[in-house]
Amino acid sequence: MQPTSAPNTNMVSPAFDSILDVAPYQTGKPIEELTREYEVQDVVKLASNESPMGCSPYVTLAITEQLGQLSRYPDNDGYELKQVLADFTQMPITAITLGNGSNDLLSMLARGFVSAQDAVVYSQYAFVMYGMVAKLQGAAAIEVPAQRFGHDLPAMLAAVKANANTKMVFIANPNNPTGTLLTHQALFDFVSALPSSVLVVLDEAYIEYSPESNNSSLLDDFDNVVIVRTFSKAYGLAGLRVGYALSSDAVATVLNRVRQPFNVNRLALAAARAALLDQDFIKRAYQNNKEQMRWLEKQFDALGLAFVRSSSNFIMVEITDALAIYHALLEQGVIVRPLVSYGLAGWLRVTVGLPEDNLRLIDTLSYILNNDSV
Repeated sequence: MQPTSAPNTNMVSPAFDSILDVAPYQTGKPIEELTREYEVQDVVKLASNESPMGCSPYVTLAITEQLGQLSRYPDNDGYELKQVLADFTQMPITAITLGNGSNDLLSMLARGFVSAQDAVVYSQYAFVMYGMVAKLQGAAAIEVPAQRFGHDLPAMLAAVKANANTKMVFIANPNNPTGTLLTHQALFDFVSALPSSVLVVLDEAYIEYSPESNNSSLLDDFDNVVIVRTFSKAYGLAGLRVGYALSSDAVATVLNRVRQPFNVNRLALAAARAALLDQDFIKRAYQNNKEQMRWLEKQFDALGLAFVRSSSNFIMVEITDALAIYHALLEQGVIVRPLVSYGLAGWLRVTVGLPEDNLRLIDTLSYILNNDSV
């Protein structure tokens, strides 16, 4: 008698079914990809909120000094960068955790504090990574409807209280991709009303463009607040991937237990330290962004296009047939970001560039709109 064959089952399956609900992260179209597809050589990229000013010249020098040490592992603790960060933030070194970009820190926070029995609360129209890291842990991802494209904190508080298993809340301030900003008082009142067992992750990736919204003082009042920042935006180090978290010592201890060894490479450590020490460069980046943001707003007004006022280095603009406009811009060598994946199909996100970049965008967009090119 022949043995009964086993049912045909998939022997390789993800740890949690929720992982299958996670779509791969969609980045802004790279310049190289656009060049291949459209054979366009003169490309302006305004899609990924990178710094149009590049990085501090001191970064180049710092990287050059490390080139002879590439065969050596980096300092696993990143002491020299942490020391400069401690001076800059007025936080003890023990409260600082380094990451391979802020995304690495968001993942670490989920791995360290969220289980499959927990829930994570975040806002509609907020950074897509929040829902992703929750689902990768098998946790319930609770998206709270936005209010005027921003965080509805009372509704988020109600969601936490309605779900006793909530372990973490993500808040982006300024928010990506909408650029909205919450006041310090609103954040203070929100955290005050939460159970101390709920960890609040305040994502300040764009803080340098809105320095008045610095909420690091929350760390003095609450042990359940973590602030995450990055060197990828205003500091111009997106290609090196380095970020940091500020938290209580207890939270930092957990993060360093789940952190991968040598998660920040030698060049990134040196570059971030040099970048942080050149605050004059950051002031110039801030000023360019402020002036050019106002200019873009005036141009969108003149074109009859609605937009959301932004406290960051990007602006979200409403355009009929946004996806078609996006492709028409690509054909002319201008890359912006469609927001279909955020549920904002009628909107494009535009990074604020240098004056010549922004002029190129507006001239190209005006031509497309006025000539029915889509």
